[in-house]
Amino acid sequence: MPEQPAPAPATATSASALLLCEALGFSPQLLLDDIINISNNAVLDGVNGMEEFLQNWADERRARDNADTSTSDVDATTHEVEQGLVAFQTLLEYHTDIAFDFFEAWCLRNIFMIPPDLPIVLPHQEGLDLSEGILEKEQELTEEVEMLRKRLDGQRKLNRSLHRSIRVANNQHALASRRLNKMSSLSSSLGQQASLPPNLQALYESMSSLPALSSISSKFSPTSGQTEPGRRPWESTKSGYMNWALGRLLSRGGNSTPADEEKSSPVDRLDVSTDAIGRVSDLQRAAEEVEKRRSPEEDSQMEE
Repeated sequence: MPEQPAPAPATATSASALLLCEALGFSPQLLLDDIINISNNAVLDGVNGMEEFLQNWADERRARDNADTSTSDVDATTHEVEQGLVAFQTLLEYHTDIAFDFFEAWCLRNIFMIPPDLPIVLPHQEGLDLSEGILEKEQELTEEVEMLRKRLDGQRKLNRSLHRSIRVANNQHALASRRLNKMSSLSSSLGQQASLPPNLQALYESMSSLPALSSISSKFSPTSGQTEPGRRPWESTKSGYMNWALGRLLSRGGNSTPADEEKSSPVDRLDVSTDAIGRVSDLQRAAEEVEKRRSPEEDSQMEE
């Protein structure tokens, strides 16, 4: 018994079918389907023509035998015509399907069949080596496609961020324009300030060059100046006393109450009375009185 040839693999068959479609420019299966559809349409047209012919024949028969035929005979004739048309259409479709099934199988096995041992080389594939490095090239192409997809995603994200930045910039520009419109009314006052006379400008510069008032008050504060250890500021020297007195004047501003005068020392009471008088001569006499009172205290300290 002769050996049967082994069937071709499914992958080889599909590859041959694809190459055949590429070489012909159309699919053989679609061509056969169109031929079968045309035959079915021809069968349908034949059935419709036969129906029209039989209907006219039945009408002529009723018109010729109108006096002799009854209603039941007319209905029977119409029913017989319909059944005959159905049987005729079924018979035609049955034989058409059988014939074109054989025709389709014969075409696919003979006309559109490529033997497995026949190499196919299309004109645009001539000279190409498709036997080696196919997997490597496919991997490289896959990686390139993936890289291009990632790059496209990055460009889309960048495009979205740019559109968002443009919207933010437009909002900021609109806000800045509103602020500029509100501040445009100040331009007239700035022009008036620029036209001030030079005397006022010189006065402003002179006042700006003066030292701060806090530095003057701290210079004449009661605790300013170097004093000897264990002695109060007014007990050290005359200049120390003067600085202490002036500092008291600047810090207190001449405000005191009787209760404070009772609790204060003689020097404090003298300071309060000096604030009330407020004359240079009285201040000098008060300083001499303090010097007189300070001498006995120093003598007693020396004796001790």
